[in-house]
Amino acid sequence: MSIYDNLDLLRAFVAIVDSGSISAAARKRRLSQPTLSRQLQALEAQSGAALLRRDTHRMSLTDAGQQILADAQTLLSLAEECESRLRSDQTALSGQIRVFSTIDFGQTVVSRLISSFIQTNPAVRVELGYSNRPLHMIEEGCDAGILAGTLSDERVVSRPLGEITRCVVGSPSLLKEHKKPRKPAHLAGFPWIALSGSQFGNPRHVTLHSGSESCSLELEPVFLTEGGASIREAVRMGLGLAVLPEWFVEEDLLAQRMVRVLPKWRPKPWSAQIVYPAQRRMPLRVKAFVDFATQYMATVLKPHKAASG
Repeated sequence: MSIYDNLDLLRAFVAIVDSGSISAAARKRRLSQPTLSRQLQALEAQSGAALLRRDTHRMSLTDAGQQILADAQTLLSLAEECESRLRSDQTALSGQIRVFSTIDFGQTVVSRLISSFIQTNPAVRVELGYSNRPLHMIEEGCDAGILAGTLSDERVVSRPLGEITRCVVGSPSLLKEHKKPRKPAHLAGFPWIALSGSQFGNPRHVTLHSGSESCSLELEPVFLTEGGASIREAVRMGLGLAVLPEWFVEEDLLAQRMVRVLPKWRPKPWSAQIVYPAQRRMPLRVKAFVDFATQYMATVLKPHKAASG
C-alpha cells in the first residue's frame, strides 16, 4: 500500500503540522490524542522514516516530512476540489488559499487585493502570512506569494506584476541639522536607515539615477531593519535618510512630516511579482487568485519596464 492511499492519515499529518502539536490537532479534528498519534505512527511506518522531530519545546519536520507534507497538501487540495465539484454543479471557487507577502506590502496593498478577491469569490478563505524570507514560506507549504523586490530560484515560478517607484526621504528637522545637499555625493554624509533582506538588494549601497546620469553611494546605516514601518517611524523622528516606496510615504509627504531629498535623483524601482511553487500542482482556486492578482496590480502599480543602465 502506498503512503498516499489513505487520505485520513495525510489529513492527520497536515493537521499536526498546521496546529503545531498533536494535542492541538486532535482538538481541531475532534479526535482523541491517542488516535491521532496512532495515525501519525501508521504514516511513518508506511513511509519508512520519521516525519517529525519532537522534543519538550518544539516540533519540526524532517526532510522526509517536508516532502510528504507538500505532496499531502496537493493531494488533499485535489480531493477537496473533486468533492466540491460532485456536491455542486456551480463553478464558484471555494476552499483555503495560503498566501504570503513581504511585510509592509502585505499589510497594505496585498490586504486590499485579497479583500477584493474574497468579495468576488465569497466561498474562498485566505490565510495571509508576512515574511521577508519568501523561500521559507514556500517550503512551509504556502500556495503563492506577492513580493516587493526580486526573487530568483528554480523552485518557484515568478510572474511580474509591475514596478514600485521609490524616493529618498528625510524629516524637515534632520535636513535643518545638516548642510543642504546639492548633489547625490553630499548624501553620504547623512545618517541612513536601511531595509534588510536579500530580495531588496544591498542595504549598504544605493545608486541614484537622473536621466542618463547615476551616482553610487556606500552607506553605513545607523539602523538596519526588516520592516518598512520601522524605517518610516525612524525617518519621522529625524534619525536619518531612507529610500522608501512612494506609496508608503505619500501621506507623510502631503502632511510635510517628510520631504523628498534631491527629488530629481531616484533609486531604481523595485519589481513586484507573484510567485508560486514550480513543482506543485496549482489548484483551480490558486490559479484564479494568481490571475486576479496580476490584473489587480496592473491598476495600482506602474507597468514593468526592462532594466536599463
